[in-house]
Amino acid sequence: MAPSIAKDALGSGSSLSPATKSTSLNAFETLVSDLSRILGPSSGLDSSEVDVKQLQKLMEDYVSSEKDWEKYAFEDLSRGYTRNLVDEGNGKSNLVSVICHVTSPHFALESTYIECATNYGQLILVWTPNKGSPVHDHADAHCLMKVLKGTLKETRFDFPRNNATAPQVIKEIVYQQGEVTYMADELGLHKISNPDEGEIAVSLHREYLVI
Repeated sequence: MAPSIAKDALGSGSSLSPATKSTSLNAFETLVSDLSRILGPSSGLDSSEVDVKQLQKLMEDYVSSEKDWEKYAFEDLSRGYTRNLVDEGNGKSNLVSVICHVTSPHFALESTYIECATNYGQLILVWTPNKGSPVHDHADAHCLMKVLKGTLKETRFDFPRNNATAPQVIKEIVYQQGEVTYMADELGLHKISNPDEGEIAVSLHREYLVI
């Protein structure tokens, strides 16, 4: 089942609007604003104009407080996870559903497609207990992810050389609240899941498509 994009999070009542930016910001909103400012007009996270380590440190330095971001974190527990737009970034961001590459029929029973985004800015994802994403690539996008609440498990796979070979697991890691990770296509395929049986997990994502 494809993830949903929470409609309420796309309106002025939830996304980080210009009015919000002009008033006093809490620590989470300051982080979002700083990330957008540093990226500026660049083409993406791997652009020569961008220091990914600087962005990652900013995300690591933020101490998650639920009261800072809870108004952006809508959930639909019938889905694996729910996307909520927080900030559109540098003006290149737009919310569109595209087909991501599921490169092997070995994953056909999990999902034949995943609803994703081109040129996303910053998103909060709410992960349903004991559910997650299908195995997918990032369609040339680059992503930083910070766990704001709970734990998230990442399973990475190599790219299969042909459709007759199942991708092999090359890494599994569980990220705790406060941890930050980076993902891009050169690192392989992956899936993210919430291993907790009863509690949601929440993460902040900075996603960009290199154009």
